[in-house]
Amino acid sequence: MYENLSRPLNVEKEIKLYSGTGNPELARRIAQILHLELSGLTLEKFANGETYAKFNESIRGDEVFIVQSIAGSNINDLLMELLVAADAATRASVGTLTAVIPHYAYARQDRKSDSREPITARLVANLLETAGFDRIITLDLHQGQIQGFFDIPVTHLTALYLLGDYFMAKNFDWDNTVVVSPDMGRAKAAKKLADHLGCSVAIAHKSRPRHNEAEVMGIIGDIEGKTCIINDDMIDTAGTLCGSLNKLKEMGAGDIYVCATHGLFTGPAIERLEAAPIEECVITDSVPCAVANQPGSKIKMVSVARELAEAIHHVYCNEPTTEIFGGDLNL
Repeated sequence: MYENLSRPLNVEKEIKLYSGTGNPELARRIAQILHLELSGLTLEKFANGETYAKFNESIRGDEVFIVQSIAGSNINDLLMELLVAADAATRASVGTLTAVIPHYAYARQDRKSDSREPITARLVANLLETAGFDRIITLDLHQGQIQGFFDIPVTHLTALYLLGDYFMAKNFDWDNTVVVSPDMGRAKAAKKLADHLGCSVAIAHKSRPRHNEAEVMGIIGDIEGKTCIINDDMIDTAGTLCGSLNKLKEMGAGDIYVCATHGLFTGPAIERLEAAPIEECVITDSVPCAVANQPGSKIKMVSVARELAEAIHHVYCNEPTTEIFGGDLNL
């Protein structure tokens, strides 16, 4: 006869949250909202540059979420960090493994626009799946169809309405305010933001002679004397953006505000924005920015921590994530 176990079986998965080095402050905010400890994950580099990861506690059978924003000058190291951590987790018999990626690397390489080019966004998806992730939570992908590169579930969130609420609090004259799409590709998102704010929409028509360069050829819509809110998914070097801002001013635009989910701000981007003819540039904390919200700076930041925390909570509880934004969790 077999003896009974000394304790009953507990099939409920414990939730554990970990952070990479890409955006530890955002991870801390998420942990605070969820009333979770940001558990121990050791991440180191060997002298030759190799990445090392180790979980400092048992994660056997647990539901594990790893927060890692993949952006900055060390973007490839951060991606490798996430992959190595995933391999460590799967070899430690993790129950379910989810990558929380506020900014998804290589998202602009989502198609072949010329001969002999890679589709690196698909390659990154393959790497994440092969490393052992069961699910992805991400924010404002450069193109929504990147979700189709995965054969695992992808929870795709947006900060569009969070940014909209920021401007709504300013009580603009909405009859004289227009949301400006920086190109045809962002027209649908611009329309959603305009509907949220109750104002009109305009679309900039641009030509793009080479990477990170574009020229505004014209504007579809009325911007004469109106407050303009330019919305995009990311700001990188800001060279193209600042050229568009000057063109809008030449066309008679009033006060100009800029907003984007991801403030990558490479090279002279911040200096360009501070000198640009704008009132504010509003971003989220999906990517760290040291100058945001500092006195005298035009760079303003709002946090997506609650939205990401809600997504983690809903996924863990097997609840739908459709109406996450704007919800109020009593955690």
